[in-house]
Amino acid sequence: MRKTLRMALREYRAAVKTKGFIIGLVIAPVLMSGSILAFVLLKDRVDTTDRHIAVIDHTGLVAPALDRAAAWHNENEVIDPESGEKVQPRYSFEHVSADSAEVREVFHTLSDRVRRGELYAFLSIGPDVLTPTAGGDRARITYHARNAALDELRRWIGGPINERLRMLRMEEAGIDRELYRDLFYWVSVEGRGLLSRDTETGEIADAREASPIEALAVPIGIMMIMFLMIMMSVPGMLHSVMEEKTQRIAEVLLGAIKPFEFMMGKLIGGIAVALTSSAVYVVGAVVAVNYMGYESFIPYHVLPWFAAYMLLAVIMFGAMTAALGATCSEAKDAQSLSFPSILPAIIPMFIYFPVAKE
Repeated sequence: MRKTLRMALREYRAAVKTKGFIIGLVIAPVLMSGSILAFVLLKDRVDTTDRHIAVIDHTGLVAPALDRAAAWHNENEVIDPESGEKVQPRYSFEHVSADSAEVREVFHTLSDRVRRGELYAFLSIGPDVLTPTAGGDRARITYHARNAALDELRRWIGGPINERLRMLRMEEAGIDRELYRDLFYWVSVEGRGLLSRDTETGEIADAREASPIEALAVPIGIMMIMFLMIMMSVPGMLHSVMEEKTQRIAEVLLGAIKPFEFMMGKLIGGIAVALTSSAVYVVGAVVAVNYMGYESFIPYHVLPWFAAYMLLAVIMFGAMTAALGATCSEAKDAQSLSFPSILPAIIPMFIYFPVAKE
């Protein structure tokens, strides 16, 4: 046991005393959180090029609502009142008429205009949209653009169109206009936690509002730290064993210790490196979260389980990669086995989100 611990201490010192360990400790979380940083930096980056859209309104009643909504948008949402900068594109609509006989030809002409950049998109409102249950295909509203599936303008257009359709249907039903607003007012269902009783005062505390940060960000953050620790510590065991084998250092060491003690020492050293790195990240995350004012979301009761599961993960993956390293005779073999050695750690990432949701 003493020889095993001395071997583990040797591995631990060889890892943490290098500049690469310190640099990796700093760079790794930056690279892993790159998508979050990109989202924060780019969330206000919007293409402000004005949008000109052609509208074919077969009812003759809906298109004016788009003009009114566009006028309000252009006046109130395009320019930031504080900075005076343009933050949203302006919308303008061009009304096009087409009968049923020539509608496909008109669609083709408008498509060519979109390709040439004269139009951003074109919209077709079916003649029977006021009676969608009986209208069939004639009650469809179609939006045609280069990237219609992810187009934010398509979502925006749905608001004024459906609001206008509701008003028209209410007028046909003879319902007072003053009732329109309350009739279609949407009341959201608030998500809250469970009530609890204060053990000291006996009073029942109000339920806390459910937060997406607590539901998703916290478990995702814990998972990413664990995955980062595995990626930083486990692959190194493969190359370490391979190098000592190919450079005949292992032959010298095995003259003093048993193969089991040699491999166990390397594994314990890798575990110590992973625990050291994770302690730095966990403490840093707790300090950062407290600084941002979200200390109530820190799952202190989960942290011991995090340490236990990460310890088991490093033992399992570390033992496997160290064994693979012992089979390698040259660097090319280690390179070929590097990805298969970490593949079992990547597979759970594919199913993590549905698991977290449930």
